[in-house]
Amino acid sequence: MKKTAMTCFIFVIILPAFGQQIIHEQVYSAKMQKKVPVVIITPNIVKGKSYKTVYILHGYSGNSERTYQQDIPDLTTKSQLFQTIYILPDGNFNSWYVDSPIDSGSQYQTFIGDELVKYVDAHYPVVSNRASRGILGWSMGGYGAINIGVTFSHVFSLVGSSCGALDFAQFGEAYHQYQVDQVLGAYQQLDRSYLTSNKIGKMKNADQFYILDCGIEDKQMIGMNRYFHNQLIDANVDHIYQESKGAHDTSYWSRSLSNQLALFENYFYYEKF
Repeated sequence: MKKTAMTCFIFVIILPAFGQQIIHEQVYSAKMQKKVPVVIITPNIVKGKSYKTVYILHGYSGNSERTYQQDIPDLTTKSQLFQTIYILPDGNFNSWYVDSPIDSGSQYQTFIGDELVKYVDAHYPVVSNRASRGILGWSMGGYGAINIGVTFSHVFSLVGSSCGALDFAQFGEAYHQYQVDQVLGAYQQLDRSYLTSNKIGKMKNADQFYILDCGIEDKQMIGMNRYFHNQLIDANVDHIYQESKGAHDTSYWSRSLSNQLALFENYFYYEKF
């Protein structure tokens, strides 16, 4: 009975070229007591085969529809090429993918890291272990991917962030401008566990791999990404960090996320051997 209540409806688009599917679901969150829009992109499913999964988190003000239509327009091609199922949850515009201490309707850390993973594992032909499961995002979603990925290190083996908003301590007025205070409260009273740098201790022993990048012209994010990269070096946390030309815009993260997905595939492939 619970499984029946998990979805309100499923809307499926078949892509004729590959026999792929773009599936629109409404997945129920018991913790938030509401349904959350989720887009699931599959390759051409072969009976008896199980597939890797990557959870992709959009940036501030984005949504799961825009993710595959504008932000990563080659996502359906990547799904078929890499034989991977991509899961695109809607982050409710400004959730910051945290379990909010002040808003019971904004518990996206638990929804994505626990409830959604269990739903996908139960309803899709996926490899149900962390070695074949990753999470990545950009901007707000970059913060969310690290927050959720490290918190649920037993669930995800690979974590990626592109031009991530990684350091609330460097936000200044942007902490209010991007409505972080609406889910985490005033910065002065912020629980330090929400700071990405406070997760480095756990990252040292999480048995995960991390991939980060940022655009050189991204004036808002480049400083905090370099700082986090240096912190990871000092802590001897294994990771890839890349910088390339680009600002904080769609043209940068469309390219960087496509590259990250290729790096994810390389990681999944070599982990088999």
